[in-house]
Amino acid sequence: MENLPVVKLGIVATSRDCFPAALSEARRAAVAKAAKEAGLDLYVSNVTVENEIDAERALADVVGAGVNALVVYLGNFGPEGPETQLAEKFLAQKGRAVMFAAAAEESGSDLINGRGDAYCGMLNASYSIGLRGISVYIPEYPVGSAAEVAKMIADFETVAAVRIGLQGLKIFSFGPRPYDFLACNAPIARLYDLGVEIQENSELDLYEAFLKHEGDERIPAVAADMAEELGKYDGNAYPDILNKLAQYELTLLDWAEKNLGASKYFVFANKCWPAFQTMFHFVPCYVNSRLAARGIPVACEVDIWGAVSEYILTIATNMPATLLDINNTVPSDLYTGMKLLRDGKELKNSDLFMGFHCGNTASCLLKSGYGMKYQLIMKRNLEPDSEPDISRGTLDGELKSGPVTVFRLQSTADAQLRAYVAEGDVLDIETKSFGSRGVIAVPEMGRFYRHVLIEKRYPHHAGLGFAHVGALLFDALKLCGVTEIDYNRPAGVLYPRENPFAR
Repeated sequence: MENLPVVKLGIVATSRDCFPAALSEARRAAVAKAAKEAGLDLYVSNVTVENEIDAERALADVVGAGVNALVVYLGNFGPEGPETQLAEKFLAQKGRAVMFAAAAEESGSDLINGRGDAYCGMLNASYSIGLRGISVYIPEYPVGSAAEVAKMIADFETVAAVRIGLQGLKIFSFGPRPYDFLACNAPIARLYDLGVEIQENSELDLYEAFLKHEGDERIPAVAADMAEELGKYDGNAYPDILNKLAQYELTLLDWAEKNLGASKYFVFANKCWPAFQTMFHFVPCYVNSRLAARGIPVACEVDIWGAVSEYILTIATNMPATLLDINNTVPSDLYTGMKLLRDGKELKNSDLFMGFHCGNTASCLLKSGYGMKYQLIMKRNLEPDSEPDISRGTLDGELKSGPVTVFRLQSTADAQLRAYVAEGDVLDIETKSFGSRGVIAVPEMGRFYRHVLIEKRYPHHAGLGFAHVGALLFDALKLCGVTEIDYNRPAGVLYPRENPFAR
């Protein structure tokens, strides 16, 4: 995939001047060895930070090596002033992240000259981090052996990628939201706190750009690529529309290239109905699915925060993500007799919901048999008594079964930043429905639906990432300054306003 940040990891060891620097350096070497064995590309600075001059030297070293994700490693107690000064100056430029971790003691036979006290040093470091007002990644338990610290660094690589990606991201939106779908129309002010840029455009801007691409010499090649993708399962039902869809795909990509400016990555949040069909003469869902497959989410219905959520999921999973409606319940006749189990317990019907959107999900996330179809809801409105024409252009198919993370980052109406994260699974069940769709199981979904999604007024759009990445998302959100993060609480753990007497 393209359009994702490249993380360059680096590590700097620190040492309190009344402890032997050799101890910290030996432990740094052990972490570097463990990281290499784990397949991590980790730049190891030979500068050990004991004072402010060392911090300046270390900063120059890692910046010169192209590091954008720095591990400050307390091999012993560490000097809280210089080590946090290093972090502060490193973070002075956008597109960087810092992690703090510390060495555990290694042997009960060497607790005099070989004792490093980094367990204590992390407390002082955290205090100094607070004094400087910087945001760094501290793992859940940040003290460990060389192998354990290497595992923390592997997690940090993903957490850092989310922060770096957001700080280099630009959103292109086209058109105001449809009147009947104001639910996703949230304030954009908090985007700037995350480091995200946004360029809002008119639908006329998009239409004009589309018309200018008529006859573009690249259209046949893109249309042929579409035909090959759809032809895998004989799903190319409307070959005559592919040139228009190819023209639209090129329009979006050219717009991004021309308008990216100082940003590095981009996503779209585009109006897709009702006037889109009557003016462009197709629906854009299939193009949205193709761009998502390349790491370029295109959120439907001008859902700006949905586009950001999809992008975060794409980074966290290193796979295409999708945006679906938390759409409908699973009928009792489909549920009855399924014997759906999780950890030996039968899933309740209220643990299930159907995710749906018109046809925006990448083909690699769908079961075999997907294909080009028309958008049934649009056809009902726009051409109810004729063969489908301007309502064509969706990618219809069932989601592949497997693990998913349901996620959304959202600004409230009063511009407060909040998010939810819930891990679940797409079940191998035929939905007997249409669009991009699947039956999704989330433990205690019914309670989560009531006490998070409804209680906190989240919109109907949810990002789906096709792996379990809840822990990484939780840490990435904290690093990005999101303080209110909800999740699906297990049975017996009540939400703040959940009725304890409910049956």
